Amino acid sequence: MDYRQAGVDVEAGRAFVETIRSLVEGTHRPGVLGGLGGFGGYFELPEGYRQPVLVSGTDGVGTKLKLAHRLNRHNTVGVDLVAMCVNDVLTSGAEPLYFLDYLATGQLAPEQLTQVVAGVADGCRQSGCALLGGETAEMPGFYGQGEYDMAGFCVGIVEKSAILDGSQVRTGDVLIGLPSSGVHSNGYSLVRKIMAEAPRQETLVGRTDSRSVGYGWDECPEMLLGQSLGDVLLTPTQLYVKPVLAALKRGLEIHAMAHVTGGGFPENLPRCLGENQSIYIEAESWPILPIFKWLQAAGDVALAEMFKTFNMGIGFVVIVPADQAEAALAHFQPAYPIGRVIAGNGVVSGLPEG
Repeated sequence: MDYRQAGVDVEAGRAFVETIRSLVEGTHRPGVLGGLGGFGGYFELPEGYRQPVLVSGTDGVGTKLKLAHRLNRHNTVGVDLVAMCVNDVLTSGAEPLYFLDYLATGQLAPEQLTQVVAGVADGCRQSGCALLGGETAEMPGFYGQGEYDMAGFCVGIVEKSAILDGSQVRTGDVLIGLPSSGVHSNGYSLVRKIMAEAPRQETLVGRTDSRSVGYGWDECPEMLLGQSLGDVLLTPTQLYVKPVLAALKRGLEIHAMAHVTGGGFPENLPRCLGENQSIYIEAESWPILPIFKWLQAAGDVALAEMFKTFNMGIGFVVIVPADQAEAALAHFQPAYPIGRVIAGNGVVSGLPEG
């Protein structure tokens, strides 16, 4: 017996690294030292910082990967992977420097995983960070045919005196909401349950009755204006790095930021507050994207549950002093004033309760 007979093709792994080499090198920025293939990646800290602080984050894409597997479309989930990490690191005011990925699969499928890495490289280029390296693990018997999982790791940098940690937030500050591109990468367990189990309404001989269950990924509900459910739900997570860093560079006063991910508004917004502060949300101050309206209707999901699960059209929140709100809205177009900081005990009010 040998390793290949056991399901692990080492030579195919080496060939895959060569295939993706140009994708990785295309993301390099000043600070990258060395090349791909070593035991570690090297990055030299930028000059100009007095007290540089490194900020790190890690995340995955979750069960959205099930949709990529089902539709055999793998060029967008890599962008999701990067976005989930760099958007988190960004909330501290840090600039993402470099990114690492970990891909695990049952059997190496070079064409499939090259699409994944191409998406990772695209996300890195859009964020201005280098894809410094990664790991591909071939684990036969652990994953099903054609399936893979992945995780991402990001490191950013910020001046110690410029870290946003909630201490700068003041009562009366305004929340500026930046639009999401869709469902992003959270809530897909509920999305998949709706797709598989939601009852369908059919008209039979002049009456409406529930006669079938579930939806197909290629269906195009009228509410989605001709787009298929699969297309809309595979839309990658929005990246907010460049516009936010540009705002900080031009001197816009930002007191805090929040990335709206799993847990929606109630879970994520309090994470950027100081003591004795809460948030009041004006829940009708921005347009709800059609996909969320469709999911709510198809799954008969309570509106309060929607806000606890999904981003509902706002993927990132910037908190600024009231006298900076107009400048923030002008910089981030499109953007919406969605609420304010109030005195309280760390909760979010104003959201639908039913």
